[in-house]
Amino acid sequence: MLKFTEDHEWLRIDGDVATVGITDYAQQQLGDIVFIELPAAGKSIAKGEAAAVVESVKAASDVYSPVTGEVIESNQSLSSNPGLVNSHPMGEGWFFKLKILRPEELDGLMDEAAYKAREV
Repeated sequence: MLKFTEDHEWLRIDGDVATVGITDYAQQQLGDIVFIELPAAGKSIAKGEAAAVVESVKAASDVYSPVTGEVIESNQSLSSNPGLVNSHPMGEGWFFKLKILRPEELDGLMDEAAYKAREV
């Protein structure tokens, strides 16, 4: 299941694990990404809390956690190749994986059709 936030993050949900990244729209707005600061495994993050930082040639921006959870993995490939977010934002350019602690928070997120309808 794929869900989206108003802040242009996406989550791919598999059981009680959410893989989180930024949308194609978000990476286009940022431009060439040059650095990403990722959360450490084991870190607890509340919904709406800044979880990662993305720096591009244009700006620095926070990536917010779409749901409350515990970080179980960060995408270490982004440390050496942050440009993966530009080339594969919805795939290899994922940021971190969370164990979802409050599944009811998923109800407030958009599906792909709702996200695309508001993106314009």
